[in-house]
Amino acid sequence: MKGYMTGFFLAVVLTAIPFWLVMDKVIPDSRTLAVVLLIFGAIQIVVHMIYFLHMNTKSEGGWNMLALIFTLVLVVITLTGSIWVMYHLNTNMMPGMMHDMTEQVKNLP
Repeated sequence: MKGYMTGFFLAVVLTAIPFWLVMDKVIPDSRTLAVVLLIFGAIQIVVHMIYFLHMNTKSEGGWNMLALIFTLVLVVITLTGSIWVMYHLNTNMMPGMMHDMTEQVKNLP
C-alpha cells in the first residue's frame, strides 16, 4: 500500500506542477515550456512504470525490461524517421520551388 500511495502522490505532483506552469504562464517562451512539459511527462512515465506496473530489471527474468527497450527503440526510429521525412518534404516541396521550376522550364531550348 505504501508503494501505491507514493506513486499516487508523485503522479499528482507531476501533474499539478505542469498544470500550474501552463495556467500561470510561469515560463513565457513556448519552446522552453514544451521541453519542461516533456521532461515532466517522461518522469511521470517512469513513476507509473515503477510504482504501478512494478517494472524493474528483475521482473520476469528481465524480459519486461528487454521488451521496454525494444519498444523504445522502435518508437525512436519511427519518430525520427517521420520527422526526417516531414522536414525534407517541407524543404523540397515549398511553393517557391515551383516558381523557380517554371523559370527554368522557360529557359529550356
